[in-house]
Amino acid sequence: MAIPSKNKSSRANEWLPPIEAFQKTKHSVIEGEHPATLAEEVFLKQVTLDFGRSSGPGGQHRNRKATSCTATHIPSDISGEATERRRQSENRKMAVSRLRRTLATLLRCKLNLASYTPSELWESRRQGDQFPINSKHGDYPAVLSEALDVLFASKFDMAKAANSLQISKSQIKKLVSGDNPAFTWVNDQRKERDLHPLRP
Repeated sequence: MAIPSKNKSSRANEWLPPIEAFQKTKHSVIEGEHPATLAEEVFLKQVTLDFGRSSGPGGQHRNRKATSCTATHIPSDISGEATERRRQSENRKMAVSRLRRTLATLLRCKLNLASYTPSELWESRRQGDQFPINSKHGDYPAVLSEALDVLFASKFDMAKAANSLQISKSQIKKLVSGDNPAFTWVNDQRKERDLHPLRP
């Protein structure tokens, strides 16, 4: 006997993940220290690691072992995933790194610009009004989160944020543009405030 179309739709929806499983696109404001700035051993206490078999191209050896990794930040339920490496350890490292960068973009700490001073890490990386750092560097998620927090507190006024961070406006743009989701988020926020978008 055929299943009525409305039941088909209902049954199909049972196979979809809950709405919380889809990647979040809006930021959340949090209190306290940003998780992207935590030391590795402290950060990992807030993270669950799930391993599974990779799917897709790569041959039969790709699926023999549970090499893919999903790292989930328990307090925020935000995840980072890596599946492209054959070694579980490499995917684990990449998943944790991606999680830190996603947290840096989606979580905002409240800052009072009147009393804000750059972190020790920020000052250790800054060279005058320049801020040389590769987006693949281990410190990148931490300094990205700090820059985004200051931009958010500055209502995305680049001159005000540059003054607080003690670097040039072009250096802020360069830092943020190292991560495409972060750069997109900044421009979305600027658009909401009727500010012109930053160009890469």
